[in-house]
Amino acid sequence: MTGSTEHSTTPAACCDGSADRAPAAPRFWTVDEHLADVLAAVGPLPAIELQLLDAQGCRLDEDVVADGDLPPFDNSSMDGYAVRTADTEGATDTYPSVLQVVGDIAAGTGELPKVGPGQAARIMTGAPVPPGAQAVAPVEWTDGGTGTGVAAAAMTAPVADEEVRVLRPVAEGAHIRRRGSDVAAGATVLEAGTRLGPTQLGLLAAIGRATVKVRPRPRVVVLSTGSELVQPGEPVGPGQIADSNSFTLTAAAQEAGAIAYRVGAVPDDADRLRSVLEDQLGRADLIVTSGGVSVGAYDVVKEVFESYGGVDFRKLRMQPGKPQGFGRIGGAARVPLLALPGNPVSAYISFELFVRPVIRTMLGAADIHRPVVRALCPTALRSPAGRRQFLRGRHSAADGTVEPVGGADSHLVGALAKANCLITVPEDVTELPAGSEVDVVLLDS
Repeated sequence: MTGSTEHSTTPAACCDGSADRAPAAPRFWTVDEHLADVLAAVGPLPAIELQLLDAQGCRLDEDVVADGDLPPFDNSSMDGYAVRTADTEGATDTYPSVLQVVGDIAAGTGELPKVGPGQAARIMTGAPVPPGAQAVAPVEWTDGGTGTGVAAAAMTAPVADEEVRVLRPVAEGAHIRRRGSDVAAGATVLEAGTRLGPTQLGLLAAIGRATVKVRPRPRVVVLSTGSELVQPGEPVGPGQIADSNSFTLTAAAQEAGAIAYRVGAVPDDADRLRSVLEDQLGRADLIVTSGGVSVGAYDVVKEVFESYGGVDFRKLRMQPGKPQGFGRIGGAARVPLLALPGNPVSAYISFELFVRPVIRTMLGAADIHRPVVRALCPTALRSPAGRRQFLRGRHSAADGTVEPVGGADSHLVGALAKANCLITVPEDVTELPAGSEVDVVLLDS
């Protein structure tokens, strides 16, 4: 476990009297060091083939090339009449072009009537353009036709004595969707790395793809620890609080692109926590916990996680969120685990800084970090020496300013809910005068 050798005593140390020296001070990690260590241990999940709807939210692991044209044939974009352009030249309301209707063409029609000189075919939106026709006259440009007026699907035989009067000229190609005008055969329609949303899935279906090779969404198990936690809606007794962390972190994991499973709060009982973890390991690509990472006498999280081996508990040079845990558990699977502090603000900020980039990395996303912008802060800021502070704030893109929301305490969930960004104060800065420019991590982008 990282850092364990800092407190070891070697035989040589006993001989030279160094055993009487004070133990070495524990290492404090910077935010960047901890994040780099975490990201070095994870990568994109292996690609799998999924049905289209199961692939929503995933990222393509391959370029998708169209096998055929889209549309696959010339078709009408309007309800109307397929005509030859020469037959409509000079047509007006007073002197319309009178054409013989030789058949009806509905969407899905196979056999098509041929349109010759002085003829037209009634056609529906999406139906194939018949041979001989050069354009489609919208029904609004006609008198609607005479005779039976029937438009039965697949009825291609002429209707006796039916005529249609076209009231204006129709240009060649008018109201026709040309074959391949949307997607040409052989074209790359989606590139590897593209996130699949509703429109991308629709395109895949339109070109005939039933499955697609993607990086799957990571399955993230979220659980809170602490005997003081009760579920929202249950009575809150003396010394108890409602479990909010598991809801915040589960929602944050879903928003980051994961499939998230919320587990009810686990009491401070080592056997119970170990049992819950064993139950969840089979469906987890990542486990996120909150609480139990400090030095409290009843914190059993360290005890349980350290029993798996390979989990390191650290102190970071940041506020809030100094205590953090990271490692892998679960035998051969070695599922990554991030143990976050229990205070609500600390847990959420830790998620944004460390867990979200892990989820985005597992997804195969290029943008694993939130956007960071510079903004003017009209309020003077103070920060503890040697700590990178993350203050909740409200950022205005319109005027490029940011204001702190609430105080620096890590329990202020009311202020957190009003924030749309984090104001960053570097480790070597203890005071910033009003009007200073600061880094702002945007939470709503």
